[in-house]
Amino acid sequence: MSDNYVKLGDVFVYKISVELCDKGWSIYKDMNWQIKKVIGDQFIRAIDSIAANIAEGYGRYHYLEKIKFYYYSRGSLLEVKHWSFLIYRRKIITKDIFDSILKLTNLIHYNLNKLIQSCYKTKSGKELL
Repeated sequence: MSDNYVKLGDVFVYKISVELCDKGWSIYKDMNWQIKKVIGDQFIRAIDSIAANIAEGYGRYHYLEKIKFYYYSRGSLLEVKHWSFLIYRRKIITKDIFDSILKLTNLIHYNLNKLIQSCYKTKSGKELL
């Protein structure tokens, strides 16, 4: 391996996406079965999809393939913002929990956009963010 190789676990946007996965799971596991069925399953799938698509994109060689998965991740991120807003409005989570999710999703959004820009700029598929 090259000295310039960055492991997936060291990629900042991936690390904070996994942190969001943990936060989402702590919310999801405490939901009753009916709430899980109606809204919770979609909420946790969308959250887990953010990090999963970053990982899949990171494993691709061609920069356009990478970017495609990073765009999927961004779509899931916006879905998480939607579900988080709904579970807050329906009083399933507190304002503090909602605010912490929103803060983390905004940080991921910003850094995911930087990762996408980096891929376009390098076109080598070896971004170092």
